[in-house]
Amino acid sequence: MTVRVSMHVNGKAVSHEVEERTLLVSFIRDVLRLTGTHVGCDTAQCGACTVHLDGRVVKSCNILAMQAEGAQVTTIEGIAAPDGTLHPMQEAFRQHHGLQCGYCTPGMVMSAIDLVKHTPNPTEAQIREQLDGNLCRCTGYHNIVKSVQAGASATAT
Repeated sequence: MTVRVSMHVNGKAVSHEVEERTLLVSFIRDVLRLTGTHVGCDTAQCGACTVHLDGRVVKSCNILAMQAEGAQVTTIEGIAAPDGTLHPMQEAFRQHHGLQCGYCTPGMVMSAIDLVKHTPNPTEAQIREQLDGNLCRCTGYHNIVKSVQAGASATAT
């Protein structure tokens, strides 16, 4: 059975017919072709699928697309400026090498932006706690923490 889902993704109205069981991550990737949101574990454990839903950070593999009906969804593609200028958190990850393979990076960045929104000057412990649900198999998290600290400073200015 299919349903029509309508929402705003990265500021644009979208509407599409999908199967009832379609996950939000599948809607974002397969229907909208926004492939920056990654599928890692399909069990909400790794954080690769992290997006913002009505201003809250969520793992989109754990939500049905129809649960986002009428919502505002922001993906990694929606945080840069319209002219392509990176969001301060993205730029911090680039400058401080907060990535290696890059698979986890979009989810890390989305989680970090949410952290800084609620805690403008986070401690290392707060950063590590926020990113606890985002797994990286390549780094030791040291440069990720440095990147979030730098992104927090850049966002505050």
